[in-house]
Amino acid sequence: MIIGSLLGEGWEAMRANRMRTLLTMLGMVFGVGAVIMMLAIGQGAQLMVNESIASMGSNLFIILSGSTSAGGLRQGSGTVPTLTLADAQAIGELPEIAAVAPTLPNNAQLIYASNNWSTQVSGTTPAYLEVREWPVISGEAFSDSDIRSATRVLLMGQTVARNLFGDENPVGKMVRVKNSPFLVLGILSSKGQSLDGRDQDDTVFVPITTAQRQLFGNQFPGMVRFVMVKAKSAEVMDKAERSMNELLKVRHRIHPGQEDDFSVRNLTAVAQAAAGTTKAMSTMLGAIASVSLLVGGIGIMNIMLVSVTERTREIGIRMAIGARRRDILLQFLFEAVMISLAGSFIGVVVGIACAYFFSRFNDALVVVTLSSVLLAFGVAVAVGVFFGFYPARKAADLKPIEALRFQ
Repeated sequence: MIIGSLLGEGWEAMRANRMRTLLTMLGMVFGVGAVIMMLAIGQGAQLMVNESIASMGSNLFIILSGSTSAGGLRQGSGTVPTLTLADAQAIGELPEIAAVAPTLPNNAQLIYASNNWSTQVSGTTPAYLEVREWPVISGEAFSDSDIRSATRVLLMGQTVARNLFGDENPVGKMVRVKNSPFLVLGILSSKGQSLDGRDQDDTVFVPITTAQRQLFGNQFPGMVRFVMVKAKSAEVMDKAERSMNELLKVRHRIHPGQEDDFSVRNLTAVAQAAAGTTKAMSTMLGAIASVSLLVGGIGIMNIMLVSVTERTREIGIRMAIGARRRDILLQFLFEAVMISLAGSFIGVVVGIACAYFFSRFNDALVVVTLSSVLLAFGVAVAVGVFFGFYPARKAADLKPIEALRFQ
């Protein structure tokens, strides 16, 4: 009953000064709207990064072959074929390793009927699908027997399938890869974009022996460009990295003090670092936007102080007819909170609308969550209480006689 009375009095006070109340609310509208929008952008970016990480697979390493130097210029990792199928097989026998997939990628033109598409064609083994956690959604994967026989079969990513076949089912059809006929065995599930923005579905996989012997030609028999490795668990990642480095140094006869002709990179650690950076950026965006809430709170305090001054005689009359100090305090505090909540409600609508338009015109993912909305309302109440308390206490501390004499 008391709360209902206070809400009614607060509403009447807001109606009596509509323009001033609206201007006071604008600070909260912009503040809450900015927080909602910034959190939506940050959480959208974080979701995209998390999806990219999930699409990579878990507990991943990539082992790159060595680099070359020409005229004093170093060409970078992968320019010298120093890794072999035998290296991959030896790595797979380590106790910390779950699966290994040697890979030999190159670009090639694919042709089906009147359609053609240039994409990356990677020679690999059936273990690649386990390493990348990449299921076949239509058809089937090639097998170890296809590796031994260097069969002309392939697995196709969805981007390639869409551009070559449209709505037609590619499984069982023949396509030409560098003028050689290949049978489409299966279609892979969608992976989406990688962390660097590359379309992971724009790819084709063939048996690695087929790539070495028939497609790309390999002047170094058995050589591969890189090796994808999946550890058994996150707990053994460090041990697995040490074991792989030691094994390859022994196999490649690299003595102490000599430079390695390979490099082992922990892709999971890189992905987690990217996720951590994105999360920190999201938090920073929310924190920056929250400054505008403080500005809105200061506006509420200023207006409430003006209201206390204007309504001094009213306060004196209330006290004279029996209103207690607590009643005056709650009355003005409720008015401050009501202004704050009203501005916050409008701000949530404005923030969601701005996030939607930002997503639409910038082709970016935004995510508005219930937690961000509740956070905005919670902060709004806190701001209303914090910045409304001083004016409310100032009103409650007035002496009845002095308040009645105020002109």
